[in-house]
Amino acid sequence: MEKINIGVVREGKVPPDKRVPLTPEQCIKLQTIYPNVKVVVQPSPIRAFKDHEYSDLGIELNEDLTGCDILIGVKEVNIEDLIPNKKYLFFSHTFKKQPYNRELLRAILDKQIQLIDYEVLKNKSNRRIIGFGRYAGIVGCYNGFLTYGLKHNLYTLKPANECVNRKEVEEELKKVVLPKNTKIVLTGFGRVGHGAREIMALLPIKEVSPEEFLSGDFDEPVFAHLEVEDYYAAKDGSPFNKSVFYKEPELFNATFNRYLSKSDMYIPCHYWSAKADFIFTREDLKADDVRLSVVADISCDIDGPVPCTIRSSKIADPIYGYDPIEEEETDFRADNAIAVMAVDNLPCELPLDASDDFGSELIKEVFPALLKDDKDAIIARGSQTTLNGELSSFFGYLDAYVAGKE
Repeated sequence: MEKINIGVVREGKVPPDKRVPLTPEQCIKLQTIYPNVKVVVQPSPIRAFKDHEYSDLGIELNEDLTGCDILIGVKEVNIEDLIPNKKYLFFSHTFKKQPYNRELLRAILDKQIQLIDYEVLKNKSNRRIIGFGRYAGIVGCYNGFLTYGLKHNLYTLKPANECVNRKEVEEELKKVVLPKNTKIVLTGFGRVGHGAREIMALLPIKEVSPEEFLSGDFDEPVFAHLEVEDYYAAKDGSPFNKSVFYKEPELFNATFNRYLSKSDMYIPCHYWSAKADFIFTREDLKADDVRLSVVADISCDIDGPVPCTIRSSKIADPIYGYDPIEEEETDFRADNAIAVMAVDNLPCELPLDASDDFGSELIKEVFPALLKDDKDAIIARGSQTTLNGELSSFFGYLDAYVAGKE
C-alpha cells in the first residue's frame, strides 16, 4: 500500500487564525483509519492546539513539509509558503473571482499545485460537504444576544472569544433575561441557520409560526424561523416555487419589510444571490413603525440585502450602530440606532470547538474520496487546478480572471 504523508500547514494569514483542520486526536484517528497515512504538523505558536499536544500523541512536528504529498490548512496559504507540485486543501477564496486573491491563484498555477478548495467540495447531490458554517451560526447567534443585552442595558455576556470553549458559552447564556413579547426573526436553514438554532434551543424563547409572529403579542419571548417563501413572493402573483426561486431569484420580490415593525432582533443566516431582491431596503428602515433594534448579521453581505450592514466588524470590536435616517454609522447605543453585529470570521472566536467540528467532517466526508474511492468525483469537481499547472475542466471559467481580464 502506497505511503501517503499529509502535512498540516501553519496558518500564515494576518490577523492570525487559531483554527486547525485536524485536532491532535483527529490526526491519530486518521492514521488509524488509513494505516498508510502519516500526519506531519508544521510547528505554530498561534494554534488553539499547542505543538506539544500533537507531539505528546506521537505526531511528528517538522518545519519542512516538502516530503508531504498532501498539504492541508484552513485559510489561504501565503504565496511565498506554497510548495510546488503538491496537492493543497484550504479555503482559497478565488472561485468567485475575488480580485484580492488573483495573484494567489496565479502562483498556484505557476507552481503546478492541485488546489482542492473546501468551499466547492460537493456530494453527488451538489450540496457542500464541509465548512465552518455551523460554528458561524453558533457564535453569531450568541453574539446577537450579547449585542441585545448591551443595546438595551439588560445584561452583559462574556465575549465568545474570551470563553474557553462552547461549554463556557452555554453557561454565559444563563444570564440572558428578555422582556416578554421580545420578538426575534431568523432567515436561513443551512449549516449556519441550524447552528444558530442550537443557541436558540438553549434559551427560554418559544418558536412560533411566521403567521403567529406577525399577528400576535406574547407573554414570553418568541422567535420565528422563516423559509424563503415567508419573505419572497413571485412578481407575477403565482404560487411560490422554491426551485424556480433558486434558479431565477430575479422573478421574485422581497416581502420581509412586514417583519420590521414586529421584530426586535433579526439574525440573518441565509445564502443570498446577487440576482435576488434585497431582503429589505434603506428606505424600509426609515418607516415610523420600524421596531428592529438589533441585527446579528451572520451572513454579512456588505451593502447588500441587509442594508444596515455597511461594513464588517472585528472580533475585538464587534458592534457598530446604523442611523437609518442619516444612513450612516453611529454609536450603537443611540436611541435611533440599529445595533449591528457583523463579524466576518465568527468561527475564530471558538477555535477549539470549530476545529473539532471541521476535522470531523473532513474525516467523514472528504478523506474517503481523497484517499480511497472518489466514485462521485468529489475531489475532481472540487479541484480548481491540476498538477499540470492548468485550471481544471470544472473551473475553466476562471481563465479570464487569472489573466486579469475580469
